Amino acid sequence: MRVEHIAMYVNDLEKARDFFIKYFNATANDGYHNKTTNFRSYFLTFDDGARLELMYHPDMQDIEKEIRRTGLIHIAFSVGSREKVDELTQILKNDGYEVLSGPRTTGDGYYESCIVGIEGNQIEITS
Repeated sequence: MRVEHIAMYVNDLEKARDFFIKYFNATANDGYHNKTTNFRSYFLTFDDGARLELMYHPDMQDIEKEIRRTGLIHIAFSVGSREKVDELTQILKNDGYEVLSGPRTTGDGYYESCIVGIEGNQIEITS
């Protein structure tokens, strides 16, 4: 068994798509638009085949995203090396994204950083 994909509602579909393309080398499909409900989405595929569905609907609720809360809390991307963790963390910081922690080695042995990415969603970058 494997996770087929993760889905996330966003306010700005194209901006979110472009974020994952720019920083995490995602490839996007052409998108989907249901003209009856005005639901729109993109499927993003990453190098290893993992997929993220970005979705938009005009009637969705946008509540504040606390860093420590129940439910899904972050998406983790392995970039392959400590150097790449450092490099991508610095690029995101320079581009105005908040770094919550790291880069550092965690107590359970991961080398990682955590940032607040697109629309307040936490992203973990690991080696």
